[in-house]
Amino acid sequence: MTPDDCKETQISDLDIAIIGISGRFPKASNLDKFWQNLKDGLEAISFFSDQELESMGVDTTTLNNPNYVKANAVLEDIELFDAAFFDYSPKTAEIIDPQHRLFLETAWEALESAGYDSKTYQGRISVYGSASISSYFLFNLFSNPELIKLVGLDQIRHHNRTDNLTTRVAYKLDLKGSAITVQTGCSSSLVAIHLACQSLIDRESDLVLAGGVSITNLKKTGYAYQEGGILSPDGHCRAFDAKAQGTVGGDGVGIVILKRLADAIANGDYIHAVIKGSAINNDGSAKIGYTAPSIDGQAKVIAEALAISRIEPDMVSYVEAHGTGTVLGDPIEIAALTKSFRARTQKKNFCAIGSVKTNIGHLDTASGVAGLIKTVLALKHKQIPPSLHFQEPSPQIDFANSPFYVNDKLSEWKSNGNPRRAGVSSFGIGGTNAHVVLEEAPVEKQWRQGEQGRKHHLLVVSAKTESALETATANLANHLKQHPDLNLADVAYTLKVGRRAFDYRRMVVCQDIDDAIKVLETKDRERVLTHYQEPGEPEVVFMFPGQGSQYVGMGLGLYQTEPIFREQVDYCCKQLKPILGLDLCTILYPSQEQSQWATQQLIQTNITQPALFVIEYALAQLWIARGVHPSAMIGHSIGEYVAACLAGVFSLEDALMLVATRGQLMQQLPSGAMLAVALPEKKVMQMLGDKLSLAAINAPERCVVSGPSAEIEDLQNRLTEQGIDYRSLHTSHAFHSQMMDSILEPFTKLLAKINLNHPKIPFLSNVTGTWITPEEAINNSYWAKHLRSSVRFADGITELCKQPNRIFLEVGAGRTLSTLTKQQFPEKFVFCSISHPQDQQSDAVFLLKTLGSLWMYGIQVDWSGFYANQKLHRLPLPTYPFERKKYWIDSANVNELNRLNSKENYNDQKLQNEQISSQPNNLGDKSQHLSIQSQQNNILQLNSKNQNSGDRIKKIINSQISIMFKQLELLEKDI
Repeated sequence: MTPDDCKETQISDLDIAIIGISGRFPKASNLDKFWQNLKDGLEAISFFSDQELESMGVDTTTLNNPNYVKANAVLEDIELFDAAFFDYSPKTAEIIDPQHRLFLETAWEALESAGYDSKTYQGRISVYGSASISSYFLFNLFSNPELIKLVGLDQIRHHNRTDNLTTRVAYKLDLKGSAITVQTGCSSSLVAIHLACQSLIDRESDLVLAGGVSITNLKKTGYAYQEGGILSPDGHCRAFDAKAQGTVGGDGVGIVILKRLADAIANGDYIHAVIKGSAINNDGSAKIGYTAPSIDGQAKVIAEALAISRIEPDMVSYVEAHGTGTVLGDPIEIAALTKSFRARTQKKNFCAIGSVKTNIGHLDTASGVAGLIKTVLALKHKQIPPSLHFQEPSPQIDFANSPFYVNDKLSEWKSNGNPRRAGVSSFGIGGTNAHVVLEEAPVEKQWRQGEQGRKHHLLVVSAKTESALETATANLANHLKQHPDLNLADVAYTLKVGRRAFDYRRMVVCQDIDDAIKVLETKDRERVLTHYQEPGEPEVVFMFPGQGSQYVGMGLGLYQTEPIFREQVDYCCKQLKPILGLDLCTILYPSQEQSQWATQQLIQTNITQPALFVIEYALAQLWIARGVHPSAMIGHSIGEYVAACLAGVFSLEDALMLVATRGQLMQQLPSGAMLAVALPEKKVMQMLGDKLSLAAINAPERCVVSGPSAEIEDLQNRLTEQGIDYRSLHTSHAFHSQMMDSILEPFTKLLAKINLNHPKIPFLSNVTGTWITPEEAINNSYWAKHLRSSVRFADGITELCKQPNRIFLEVGAGRTLSTLTKQQFPEKFVFCSISHPQDQQSDAVFLLKTLGSLWMYGIQVDWSGFYANQKLHRLPLPTYPFERKKYWIDSANVNELNRLNSKENYNDQKLQNEQISSQPNNLGDKSQHLSIQSQQNNILQLNSKNQNSGDRIKKIINSQISIMFKQLELLEKDI
């Protein structure tokens, strides 16, 4: 829908957005392939040769039976599953119904396609789904008595019960809303979608997964045609055609993610289509038999769905019919549709009709969601795919006088000035009917490619294995190549907020789509960073540097691009203006004409100290807003004031006043000098004399001496004679020396005027080199002593490194503390916030890299906070590349399927069940062992006696299967 060809739609409280889709269908492992097949008019029915069928165990007699149809709609790779991803052991994976496994994987993919991580989503997520009877349980597991003895009957039953389909998803994906499995026959998955919509409308849920799965064909085999049944005699489904004689069985899975439309728009979700309304009902008894369809029942459910949608029938231009291609079902369905439409319009042949069953067969419990997904894809692409095998209408259907025509070729879906709308029907044996009314997604101008916000973007990718990480990276690069018009900001946003972070992590900072493709494909080691994060919860230590790290323009790139940083700097400068008598911002970020003056000002300690405090405090607030919270902190000299302020010892206003006054008091003192010396503390102490002081111990062999300039010069000469390295520091005064003694008293009096509080975040004391105590933090004399005493930074780092899972982040200009920490503990992960002034990259890019690195090393980042000031949208991006392996137990041909519910064998069976139920859990995974002792009569009794004749066994198995088919046929013919 575009602004030129449709009118603006109004949002109703009943409107439900489809924001994510995932599915697998015959000859279509993904939805792109599914749509291509639909568009191309591909029939995804597989026809088998005799050789193929023989290899599957079909005997010659069956092959030669003229009523044996050598076709089926097969779903590939049903035996494959990524058990490790979902923390299942191989043994457990083998006994889980493939329907459950497939539904679980598809649920994960659907959530990712919507751009949501169920762990971080704040609302209630529910799941509604449906599955067919477990053929795997009946034919593969039940025929393995040794397996049952080993694992336990209760475990096998637990992993194959249809009831557990959705609760398994809720458990594995940590969903806290409803988890309801729906069983209404063929209409189950569309009924599940209706119930999901009601859950959203009633506000029981905020996000819902809904769909269905059906896997009944465990092998590539044909089926037995029987005249009057629902199955086709030739393997083709000819819906609405004069030659229609039935359908073909098929397997598949589909899940959609639903959300209230207003919420989806507000949250920037990608909207595939909108459910305007839905309805369900049952035929009741007013029909010829239990399995028969009802014109009245179907007509009423369609009329109700239209009424709820507030959409007139003549506004619907396509209906995805139940369309089984049966002699009875198709005419009744068209009659019901006509009846519901004729109540409001007399127009003829305006609405196209089709059936996906002509493409992929009848997917049983998944057929409704298959039809819905087909229709959603048609709405998105503005094309109606052909309904296959339609040549001449059924003589029982009067299309000429109905509102409908069969769309038998790929057609442009015209809008006629209104949004494109469609109906989807699904009717179940037993009479439960469902109808959904769809509308194409509303247009939102923000979704178009435009401004990307930041000039550079951080892309993050993670996986549970190294190989999956490589695949995910390649998939992302390919997707960007195929969709070059994507907004890179939306891509980066979706990767962060819409994916769970796993242990194998990768990050890259890039400028645009082309740059992203190039870097991801070449895997430039300078730009593509990869790390395996050991399981655990790392903590961040904030390190705040002291004097000597300052320079004009520090953090300028952040001041220009990061609102939080700019707001904090501006506020602090405003608070300092009456104390300093000038606007500190003019020194931090001067005009070109004032640059030299600002440089001279910034080396004066009365300006240096508040300037450093402001930048470090603003940086800390920016990191905290990103979700990077310090578990501990350490500051170097003036840096400890930033730590104390963040810990709540000082209020921000008091801290600014203290730091500014501290600098002013020091500025009034006689000048002095400071010297960095490459010697350990004990040796330095021996060289000091009476007038020099040990100002800092930065590392085991990195100390700083402070004192009068003449004495410092004398020390330099002695060091030169001894061949000891040293470096003069660019400072105006001899900090942390006896030259500070005269200001201790006035500074202590100043401290007495403010309130000091116990720290809420632990930090290291420069004075003691260990954790500051609550008593020290609120003691005025401590802060006076802090001004004069040696800075024991090396001791503080040593204390911090006693805990192995700490990551160090320098929160300030430069990399002085990072270098010192790395020198002392080279194995530690240490990062900086702002690039060195000599580096050529911008502050914004440098910060992005550091943020990405912190995420890569296991720090939980608040990505929503990161994007708080941008209006971005989630996009459908490649989902997790599951690494599937075969987990399959073949039907054991050494076992005998005995008589059903044999009276004489009841006691033996009961005893066997009790023995099996008492078996321990030998699965070797995290699943809790079930100890349910209630016994139920088995459908089939197993006898594990050795048999000498394989032919005899095959006859027995075929006999029992034949009995089951006959029972099903009797149900079909029930009147």
